[in-house]
Amino acid sequence: MRDSVGVIGVGAMGMGILCSLLRGGFDAIARDTDVARESLATGNGARLAATPAQLCADVRVIIVVVVDASQIDQVLSGPDGLLASLVPGKVVLFSSTIAPADASRFARMIEQTGALALDAPISGGPARAEAGTMSIMLAGSAAALQAVDSVLEAIAGKRFVIGERHGDAMRAKLVNNLMAAINLTAGAEALALAERLGLDPKAMFDLISVSSGQSWMFEDRMSRALVDDYAPRAASPVLTKDVRLANEAAYEIGLELPLGRIAHQQLQATCDAGWQMEDDAAALKFYRKLFSV
Repeated sequence: MRDSVGVIGVGAMGMGILCSLLRGGFDAIARDTDVARESLATGNGARLAATPAQLCADVRVIIVVVVDASQIDQVLSGPDGLLASLVPGKVVLFSSTIAPADASRFARMIEQTGALALDAPISGGPARAEAGTMSIMLAGSAAALQAVDSVLEAIAGKRFVIGERHGDAMRAKLVNNLMAAINLTAGAEALALAERLGLDPKAMFDLISVSSGQSWMFEDRMSRALVDDYAPRAASPVLTKDVRLANEAAYEIGLELPLGRIAHQQLQATCDAGWQMEDDAAALKFYRKLFSV
């Protein structure tokens, strides 16, 4: 058995990370507020911790994959949170997509305990997380990177070390997800237009997938939308939140993102139309509704 690693937040991406760790021979401990997700984790071979503090006591490396900054605040500072149990030798990776300022703040809180912190957002979707081939962006000290090298080897196919300044990995992730949101909304708009023009959407999907309009987001999301598969691998509010953060990051330095603003509006409208519990492929539903007569 290799090192012990804790995963806090075993949703779609967190569960994939957990499975990759178990397959890599790690002793993996899970913590989630959703009993059903914890049951899935134990079914996959993980142990459970009742609180973040308990998890911290039993592992050296902790990966936090919750929804947003408010949840990370709870993980760190809430009742039985991590901060009270962190000591030198522990390493915390926060992999939720959050504002760069929050990433810097959390890193400072962690490092004040003597533990190490890595700003470590992830990308690639649940299937790649489970296969151990997802991408991970990293910002932090060389010591922190070295301390988790074997863990990163197990969970990520591609590592991008952005720099040492905490927050920079989040900045890189927001730029990436800005592109993802634009590609998704553009793809949904184009496919809905094709339908309204009387074209076969499956034929158009095949054409675009090998032509100049191709993007990974288009292929991944529209392939599911065309067969009415909206099971939430990536729930609509997640990318909506990410592109909002990208717009806010630009605003903080005096910029406005014309396409980013529109992408956020369209994804938010998708959520507001009642598809917030579905995959963000539901953007096609929004455009079909928008273009209906």
